[in-house]
Amino acid sequence: MKYQRFEQTIIVRMDKGEDIVEQVRNVALKEKIKLASISALGAINEFTVGVFKTKEKKYYANEFKGDFEIVSLTGTINTMNDEYYSHMHLSAGNDQGQVFGGHLNKAIVSATCEMVIQIINGEVDRYFDEEVGLNLLKL
Repeated sequence: MKYQRFEQTIIVRMDKGEDIVEQVRNVALKEKIKLASISALGAINEFTVGVFKTKEKKYYANEFKGDFEIVSLTGTINTMNDEYYSHMHLSAGNDQGQVFGGHLNKAIVSATCEMVIQIINGEVDRYFDEEVGLNLLKL
C-alpha cells in the first residue's frame, strides 16, 4: 500500500494481495484519524460481506472467490470507546454482471484498489445499543 495526504484528504493505492480492511486500519492509525468518510473502487478476488438480520440481531456472512470489480465501497472511520473503529459496505460485480454486497469483513485486492479517505474535523464515538443490537453513532 502507498498513500499520499493532501491536507484533509488521503489518496490510497492498495496492491495485489492486500486486505482492504487491514489497510484502512493501518492508514487510520498511522495518520491518527478519528473521523472520516471512505470511498473506493478496484478489483478483488476474495471477499466476505455480511447481512444483519434485525429480528435475530445477528450477522450472516457470505464469502466469494473469483474475479470481481468493486462497484462501490463506502464507509466511515470513527471511534468506539476512544479506539479505532470502521464501518464499511462493499458491492462487487462478477463477469456476468451479478453484484453481491453487504457489510465488509474482508476483501483481498487482485489488481489494485484506489481509495479516497476524507478526514472530518471532530470525533464521533460509538456505543452498543441493546435494542438494535448494533454499534451506533453517539450523537
